[in-house]
Amino acid sequence: MQTPNVFLYCEFEACDGYRFFEYFSADTYVDHEKWSFGFLHYRCRNCRQKTKTYAIAVKPTSITPPTGNAEKFGEMPPFGPNTPARVITLIGGDRELFLQGRRAENHGLGIGAFAYYRRVVENQKTRIIEQIAKVAAKRGAKPETLKEFEAAAKETQFSKAIDQMKHGIPDVLLINGQHNPLTLLHTALSEGMHANTDAHCLEIAQDIRLVLTELAERISLALKQEDELTKSVSRLLKLKSEKTSTKQPAE
Repeated sequence: MQTPNVFLYCEFEACDGYRFFEYFSADTYVDHEKWSFGFLHYRCRNCRQKTKTYAIAVKPTSITPPTGNAEKFGEMPPFGPNTPARVITLIGGDRELFLQGRRAENHGLGIGAFAYYRRVVENQKTRIIEQIAKVAAKRGAKPETLKEFEAAAKETQFSKAIDQMKHGIPDVLLINGQHNPLTLLHTALSEGMHANTDAHCLEIAQDIRLVLTELAERISLALKQEDELTKSVSRLLKLKSEKTSTKQPAE
């Protein structure tokens, strides 16, 4: 069988983008008289960590020249739009629930997608608030503001948690420079899925995913920028100290 490279999205941190995956092994024995079933295994050529497995069926129609038919039954990880690694980091242990919602959304199942995304946000409310608090701390938030974040993380009601920390959201995390992402998520989650059509639930589910994704990107970027800035300041201060210590006293 011919096994050309395939161009896929690689979620490995070192890649986090589209890369070529190359074939490296197969579990398929081709019978010349009937359908044969097996697997084709591919691996990212860049990181050599992420793999993709295809389940296939093959049946030759001619030996000379060698021709035949092949069909793909499925693949692992399942087919679907890529999910940024930063989102997976933000939602922690609810990765599978989020991916279930993504697959439901991809198949146009609005109520299912909405239910999965709502569960993820509700389960990970504390974790999301803690990540926002990290950004606030990195950007020099006052102690009383950080205490508000701590109280909000312990609050069981989402609306009360948002109210406790609404003045402490760093500007860098505001959507379009003015909208609190948690308020947007709460507004979406407050919609009753049983009172809406499947099409409307699909729209809301997409809104939840997009806001959650944007928030994850902004948190990651803000923390990375602050870390890089801290390292740069440290290097410059060290350089200044070395120049001062080596400077010759004036005669």
